[in-house]
Amino acid sequence: MSPSPAPAAPRPPLRVALAGLGVVGGGVVRLLQVNRDLIARRAGRAIEIVALSARDRHKDRGVDLSAYRWEDDLDALVAADDVDVVVEMIGGADGMALTLARHTLGAGKALVTANKAMIAHHGLDLARLAEATDTPLKYEAAVAGGIPVIKAIREGASANAIARVYGILNGTCNYILTQMERNGASFADALAAAQAEGYAEADPTFDVDGIDAAHKLSILAALCFGTKLDIGAVATGGIRDLIAADIREAEALGHRVRLIGMAERDGSGLYQHVQPCLVPADHPLAYVPGALNAVVAEGNFVGRLFFEGAGAGAGPTASAIVADIIDIARDEYGPAFAMPVDALDEAPAADAGARVGKHYVRLVVEDRIGVLAEIATAMRDAGVSIESFIQRGTEKDDGVVIAIVTHEGPARAIAAALATLAASDHVVGAPMHMPILAL
Repeated sequence: MSPSPAPAAPRPPLRVALAGLGVVGGGVVRLLQVNRDLIARRAGRAIEIVALSARDRHKDRGVDLSAYRWEDDLDALVAADDVDVVVEMIGGADGMALTLARHTLGAGKALVTANKAMIAHHGLDLARLAEATDTPLKYEAAVAGGIPVIKAIREGASANAIARVYGILNGTCNYILTQMERNGASFADALAAAQAEGYAEADPTFDVDGIDAAHKLSILAALCFGTKLDIGAVATGGIRDLIAADIREAEALGHRVRLIGMAERDGSGLYQHVQPCLVPADHPLAYVPGALNAVVAEGNFVGRLFFEGAGAGAGPTASAIVADIIDIARDEYGPAFAMPVDALDEAPAADAGARVGKHYVRLVVEDRIGVLAEIATAMRDAGVSIESFIQRGTEKDDGVVIAIVTHEGPARAIAAALATLAASDHVVGAPMHMPILAL
């Protein structure tokens, strides 16, 4: 009887440094402390925090940091011999975060980040650097928080051609829309509630104007379609101009309003757009409430994949970051965007004006004779066919609210009609336009 093989020697711990100790950084420390033994068993080796860096070392972060070395110099943090992985949680597309990322990968050390702005703007350069040094670049937490959508698309759905990817990519906006939907709140009141609950920043521009969702969408598009990141090609709109009447009219039409990021590739190029849409009430996205995120990917063999969960917060984001660290501990990593950078396509931007669909248009107009005829004429002249035309009283005495649903037609026709109406002396404020999401 031959002797049993000797057990493999235990692998040395994976040594991690954290740069940035805000809410998420504190969550990563807490998760690695609380689930230490479970994580070690799943990773096949211990994962140890060896160093920390942040602006204020004395701030109370609600977690014990006394066992870890503090580094004030980020270059020293990267250069330390006992650091294998750097977790970047500083934030911002450029500046210290980007410098740290470049130095980390250039030194041949693994980088984990939750920084969607940095990946959206500089992901290709960072991915090239990671390839050149055969080093992991992981960013699961950059898109949809705790939802493992990056891993699912890059690995689980890797055999599929993805027809389109879309979803609710910003929890702040979804919380605001839920408040408007459930409570009849105005946008301003719903935003104030989101700020009071900590879902919205004092300056909510990145969220409510769709910029945050655009960063995430550009990353998803690159993964799904094998195309190079192009954040400049994402047409971006937000929810700032929505009024309570839009929510009511959507409900009356059997729809709900959601800020949707959508990317789709066809023969003319790659379409990428973030904008509020009317979502049919029987679509899964219509049932995503509050600050949750959800992503839908449609593969040619797997069909529709639906992912839902917490898109932000200390726990969910820390969960995604530590999942990336576990992958590195297992030596499970590949190209950052599922294929080498040189294999990614240069996809031209598709002609958004040629996209055909139904649309919702809302106008606030003066209550006077001839206004309805003016609207109908502008629509006719632009080639827009009207399916329904609804007038329901006033909105805060500013004027009469007119809601229009069109038949299917090209988006450029809607844009031409709205440009004409926006110049009218009888239209109060900017017209609101939302595509109606097709199932």
